[in-house]
Formats: sequence, C-alpha cells, structure tokens
Amino acid sequence: MPSKLTSRTNRKRQTTLRAIRNHLAMLLLAFGSVGCIPALTPGDGNDPVANEDIGLEVVVDGLTSPLGLVDDGTGRRFIYDQVGTVHILNSNGTVNDTPFIDITDRIIDTNSGFDERGLLGFELHPDFLNNGRFFLLYSAEKSETDPPAFDSQSRLSEFSVSEDDPDVANPDSELILLEIKQPQANHNAGQIAFGPEGNLYIAVGDGGGANDVGIGHTPELGNGQDRTNLFGSILRIDVDGVPDPGLAYAIPATNPFANEPPLRGEIYAYGFRNPFRFSFDQGGDNELFAADVGQDLIEEINIVGNGGNYGWNIREGNNCFNPARPEVPLDDCPNVGSNGAALVEPIVTYRHVGTNGVINGISVIGGYVYRGSDVPALGGQYIFGDFTTQFGIADGSIFVAGQDQDGNWSRRELSIATSNNNRLNRYLFGFGQDAKGEVYVCATNSVGSGGVVYRIVQAQ
Repeated sequence: MPSKLTSRTNRKRQTTLRAIRNHLAMLLLAFGSVGCIPALTPGDGNDPVANEDIGLEVVVDGLTSPLGLVDDGTGRRFIYDQVGTVHILNSNGTVNDTPFIDITDRIIDTNSGFDERGLLGFELHPDFLNNGRFFLLYSAEKSETDPPAFDSQSRLSEFSVSEDDPDVANPDSELILLEIKQPQANHNAGQIAFGPEGNLYIAVGDGGGANDVGIGHTPELGNGQDRTNLFGSILRIDVDGVPDPGLAYAIPATNPFANEPPLRGEIYAYGFRNPFRFSFDQGGDNELFAADVGQDLIEEINIVGNGGNYGWNIREGNNCFNPARPEVPLDDCPNVGSNGAALVEPIVTYRHVGTNGVINGISVIGGYVYRGSDVPALGGQYIFGDFTTQFGIADGSIFVAGQDQDGNWSRRELSIATSNNNRLNRYLFGFGQDAKGEVYVCATNSVGSGGVVYRIVQAQ
C-alpha cells in the first residue's frame, strides 16, 4: 500500500489551500498564454510515438502540489510540496506524521491565485548527513523597500536539522542567503541543486508577465539577455567558501562573469524564460539538463554549460521570437546575443500543437536522466514531461529523449501501462530521483488536492 499522510497532517495542510485555490489561473500566467487550443487527441505531432510502456507505482498520496523528491543516501526521501511543507518518505515506505519542515507561514499569501509562488526548491547539502544543512527557495512577501508595483521576493535560505531529532528541522535556524525582487507573480522557476563540484545552482525566471517586457524588465534588451541582473538565468554560488563582500555566499572564480562588474558574477548561464526544473545526470559527464517553458508555440530542453546564452527572448525554442505578435515568429533574428556570444541551440524542442494538429502539451516540465535498474530500456535517456495538454483538464504527459549514433536527439511519449487509457490523467508538476537512479513522478489530479508521487517501474 502507498503511504498516505495522516488526517491530522491533512487538516493542517488544508489551512494552506488558499495558496493553490486558483492553480490553473496561475499556470496560465506562469507558462504563457497559449490561446484557444482545440480539443484534439493528445500525442506526439513531430516524432514517432514510443512503443515502450512504463508502469507507475504510487509511493505517496494525500499531498497537495508535490514538486520534487530528494534522497539523502540512507533510503530517506524528502518530498517537497508547493504549499510549504517537506515530508520524509522512509525506506520502509512510511511517511512521518510530522513534516520535516513547515514554512507555510513564511510564504506569500496567494489569495490572488498566482500560485507559481510557494515552496519551489529544496536541496540537501552534499555533506548533509554530517552537518545537517539544507536549503529552500520560496516566495516571500515583498519588503517595504521594494518597488510598490513589484509582486514578491524569491528567497533562498539555509536551514539546519534540529539537534535532538534528525527527522525534524529547526525552523528558527533560517539564514537568508539571497533575495530577488520579483516584478510579477509568474516565471519564478525555483529549482535548486548542488552540482558535482559542490556549488549550488539556482534557476531564476525572467521576471514574469509575458514577452520579457514591461515592469521590471530591461527595455529593448529584456531580462533574459541582461547580464546585469539575475533574471532569466541559472545561477551558481559557493555556500561553503568565504562570502564575497556584501554577500552571504562566495562567487566561484570559474563563473563566466565573476570578475566583470556590473555583470552579475552569480550567473552561470542565461537566456532563459522560465527554467522550470533542471537536474544533473548522475552518470556520464554529469551534464546539466534544463527545461525552459515556452510562451505561445514551443517548449525546449537544453544541456546547459558555463556561460551559455540560451536565446530568450531572441528565440522561443528554435523560432525567432516576436514580442509584438508572439503567435507569429519572425522570419529572421540574430544568432548571437548583444555581447556577440553565439546562442546555444536546444537539444529537444516540440510545438504545442504538432504539424498534424495533435496536441503535444503546453508547459514543459524538466526531469532526470534515468540511471536506475527497474526499467533497463530507459537507461541513459532523459525523462521529462508536460504539465497538461489543455488548461482545465488533468492530462499531463511523460516523454523520454535520447540520442542516436550521430548524436541527434529525438523525443518520444511514453505509454503508461498502469493507466486504463495509457495516459497520466493528472497534471504533471515535477520529477525526482533517488540515490539508485530511479525516477519519480510528482502530479496532482485537481486544484488543491490529490497530490501523488509515483515511481516509474517496468510495465508488467
């Protein structure tokens, strides 16, 4: 039987449901307007549909909006929920009654329904088992010194485990490392993860709204291409080194703009719209895979490198982006940024509606390279997905991408053998990966309830 949160925990969680009351309205803003999509059959419009099946095994239900899962190497898996809680899934499959941490009182009140905000990132320090340090990225109220028209703050904080119970954190141990003033309620990204070299990576969206224009966006250039602010970037910081002057962390010397003020030294890569979920490959060359949510037409997956410019808002996927008419790409656009650096092409793109009229999805959700043993056919391939095929319908998809002998990437949709119609039948929110390389799927079936975490298994 899968683990279910206790009724006491469920009642406590219900008090935070204002944070997800209008979840679909948030996603419409967070991931960009897609217009009126006809009710077509979901599937894959550009690439051959996969003939391989997978199974989904429920490991936890009774959640709200689970975004990810992190393994501490002992069999404990930490599941973080957007409403502001982190729960421990033990190696025996049980979930602790008491959350590992609950920060629902620190998250911005989202009665407006723009609940892309919330607890968006959770990560354990590489030496967590010895030092008890972990990190959260969440949406907090704006301060009195923030521009009045701005919406909120993205806050990166360090916490510690309590001294007397390794299953419960000390909520009073918060050390705020970084605050980013957010102009809009959407495009907060929020993934955090340690890289193989021990630095902490942070995904930051372009500031929200649409087209990378408007309040809080750099005129003419856009935040995605502006290296003097932190928006539209994946950041890299050193949380163990001696902090740089005026900062609560050190900037790695190998960051591309570490010594080029006024460019922000924290930037590792830039040119992103809303990099919603990234991960490092547990094997191979430990490459960094990041999904970037498109606007009206195209979703993309990138392999991210130091100093790379991934194109937004010059491009949406491999289209030339047109801020004046986002639904109509420009015929031509630069292949370099304002600094002359070449734009890095995505490895995978797909259109919201394929060339044959079939819906592929509307908002890409990044995942993980499969390094487990339960489904050998997926070994070394990148598992990711899409939130849903249409707003208002719980119809997420799970994809897999791999390379051929010539190094070309292609995408396929996985068929879910444990479903009556071979589909997820839930909104896809995120993925997780355990220490053994197995991949988990985080999803929900309705607004404000029905959150579940599955493990991908071999179809029977």
